[in-house]
Amino acid sequence: MGNQCYTFVVHEKYYASGKLISNSFFTMESTVFSKIANHEVPAHIIWEDDSFIAFLDVLPIAPGHVIVAPRQPFASLEDMPDGSLGNFFVVAQKIGKAFLTALGAEGYSLFLDNKNGANQRVPHVHFHVLPRAADDGLGRWPQNNAYADGEAEEYTRKLRGVIS
Repeated sequence: MGNQCYTFVVHEKYYASGKLISNSFFTMESTVFSKIANHEVPAHIIWEDDSFIAFLDVLPIAPGHVIVAPRQPFASLEDMPDGSLGNFFVVAQKIGKAFLTALGAEGYSLFLDNKNGANQRVPHVHFHVLPRAADDGLGRWPQNNAYADGEAEEYTRKLRGVIS
């Protein structure tokens, strides 16, 4: 693996520089992303400030794939204070603009796996920002299941009922 920096999660086990680190190395207060933010674990850091950090994902979906995370280890998007959410998007936008300028990307995708049911592997909220091109082969999520009669109205009613 040479001098490349690797920090990643594979099958819920944590690795740094290609070597397994005990799962006890990380806690909710000190996730792998917190350790990266504190410069305790190596990573290719693209951008950082006092609140957020952006670094290359070591298992990229596409070259240039960046993780954007708050320095504070919020487990999910719901745990983040409302006042931080706008800045979270601003950092993702900075990375996207860099893709367009520095990498010649034609666009970029932004996604967040929130909670175990959405395949969140690191219990630290984070965006994935990927540089994209029209012919990159990544495609879109499948959209082939239209709502049955009355189903959209039912979902609308349920969701409106709990949003304040």
